[in-house]
Amino acid sequence: MSLSEDTASPGASMQARVIAEMRRRITSGDFAAGESLSELALAEDFGVSRTPVREALKQLQTEGLVEIRPRVGTFVTEPSRREVVELFVMKEVLEGAAARLLAQRGQVAELDLLEANLVEADRAVAAGQHARYAELVLDFHDLLVQGSDNRKLQSHYRTLMNQLAYARLVRTSLSQPGRPSKSDQEHHQVLDLIRAKDGDSAEQVMREHVRASQRAVLIGLNAATSPRS
Repeated sequence: MSLSEDTASPGASMQARVIAEMRRRITSGDFAAGESLSELALAEDFGVSRTPVREALKQLQTEGLVEIRPRVGTFVTEPSRREVVELFVMKEVLEGAAARLLAQRGQVAELDLLEANLVEADRAVAAGQHARYAELVLDFHDLLVQGSDNRKLQSHYRTLMNQLAYARLVRTSLSQPGRPSKSDQEHHQVLDLIRAKDGDSAEQVMREHVRASQRAVLIGLNAATSPRS
């Protein structure tokens, strides 16, 4: 599949487009954790030479998304359990701060977008559409961080989400019985507190939500790695 012009801005270089598309595939789970990546196969898939692919892999290694092992190969990074926990600790801090900052801003556009997100999320949960709800979860968290209006927070958050390959972990979390409904309720609680301009409580509840998500993720990861009888 050759890269289309809409994978990045029109003026971006081919290398930047390769980086953006490979980053997307890794963070979305299209490339599985631990998967071997072939420069030649990627170059053929993207319709480019091996040079932009090689440079893209170097960049993604600096972001913690791939691991280049000399004379062995290149692999999608597979975070250890400890790394997942550590990254979730930082996610809790950043999203809690984002909720507090958004509550302090008053009536801004992100609040209406979050409200619309929850309307659709309620429908998805009620219909048992877990894949759709997972997409809405990602959007909710992105909107929350966007609403913080803090570029440094947003930059650190984006790096963190890439390293977590969070889209994949969301699906793991929501695979736990009852978690989609509980997650949806927690999102409503956070938004209610933000609308009430109660920044301290919004931060506290958001942090509790992230911890609940972490627990569900770890249960799912344990189930996936446990030997089957």
